[in-house]
Amino acid sequence: MFGISFSELLLVGLVALLVLGPERLPGAARTAGLWIGRLKRSFNAIKQEVEREIGADEIRRQLHNEHILSLEQEARKIFTPTQQEATPVQPVEPVVEPTIHAPGTEPVATMGGVEPAPVVPAPTPVEPVAPAAPTTPAPHDPTLPPRAP
Repeated sequence: MFGISFSELLLVGLVALLVLGPERLPGAARTAGLWIGRLKRSFNAIKQEVEREIGADEIRRQLHNEHILSLEQEARKIFTPTQQEATPVQPVEPVVEPTIHAPGTEPVATMGGVEPAPVVPAPTPVEPVAPAAPTTPAPHDPTLPPRAP
């Protein structure tokens, strides 16, 4: 992992033997082994958690993609005509039904039994009213410009 060869490990062991001595070397090796084991376990736990998170993200991404695909399929079903809709529709001919009409109105053709709205006569045009003749303003009207003497 770090590129440490056997000869380098042997050199570290010899230096530790010289520094610590033969009495304390087994206890130091045991303590170093415990710390290295704890570090490995913590790194493995972190690695597994990251992989689990990445896997969870991947699963979320797949679910999102599946949801989008299902929405696209529903949209295609809605917007693409089916075989039944592709057949030409026969035009419906207007049918004149005898009905009682108000005086002054004419019978109207209906489409498929649906009667159209009743015909309302157009309103009579209103003649515009001519403006009143201008009146002579009062001599002291403040809205008028002043007159020359």
